[in-house]
Amino acid sequence: MGDSIYDFKVKNINGKVEGLSSYKDKVLLIVNIASECGFTPQYKDLEEVYLKYKDKGFTILGFPCNQFGKQEPGDEKAIKEFCEMNYHISFPLFSKIEVNGEDAIPLYKFLKKELSGILGTEKIKWNFTKFLIDKSGVPFKRYAPPTKPHDIEKDIEFLLKK
Repeated sequence: MGDSIYDFKVKNINGKVEGLSSYKDKVLLIVNIASECGFTPQYKDLEEVYLKYKDKGFTILGFPCNQFGKQEPGDEKAIKEFCEMNYHISFPLFSKIEVNGEDAIPLYKFLKKELSGILGTEKIKWNFTKFLIDKSGVPFKRYAPPTKPHDIEKDIEFLLKK
């Protein structure tokens, strides 16, 4: 494993492998998302925060995950259409992944190791867990699913000024 998220490659929602190094020098919010979750309305807030800061060096990376209550049952095409039609999502989306267990993608293994949750647990507890990453690709802070995207803005602004 590396020292920053820039050491990882992931598949985007269209199935193309993409190096996260293409997001160098940006503040990132990495979120495991789901279309049929009680937190799904956060898509609206995520998009608002993205639009507010995207021209200042910020982006959101959305990673669909079906590990929690099977709340992301669709394939990539269905996920993309749902996000665009219902929430006008314009931030980057990626292929459906696993965030826990043996099949968790290396990026999430790294994030959980760097920023453990409550009581030191590394496991992701639910959809819409958020990781804020600084401009050098180093995980800065982890937020629980109920944390609203607008409540993270002060931290985003802090990292954008660094």
